[in-house]
Amino acid sequence: MIFIFTYTDEPCGLQWQVCYKIIKGICLGLQYLHEMNIIHLDLKPDNILLDDDMMPKIADFGLSRLLDEGKSRTITQEILGTR
Repeated sequence: MIFIFTYTDEPCGLQWQVCYKIIKGICLGLQYLHEMNIIHLDLKPDNILLDDDMMPKIADFGLSRLLDEGKSRTITQEILGTR
């Protein structure tokens, strides 16, 4: 089963340890992507899926960019993604 991690101002009812695990998993996932020269460009709560163990999975790579070797940024001319 996969849960969708969505934004709300209401408390989610999860224990702090579970929230920490989710946050840390997202950070580690982003670190891995950046080490592979992949920039997500549309990271938002709707694009974070949670598995049965509450382990986050980064999804929706439709706007992602693969940077060339030695490149540290990308510049786009048009605005894409979610506001």
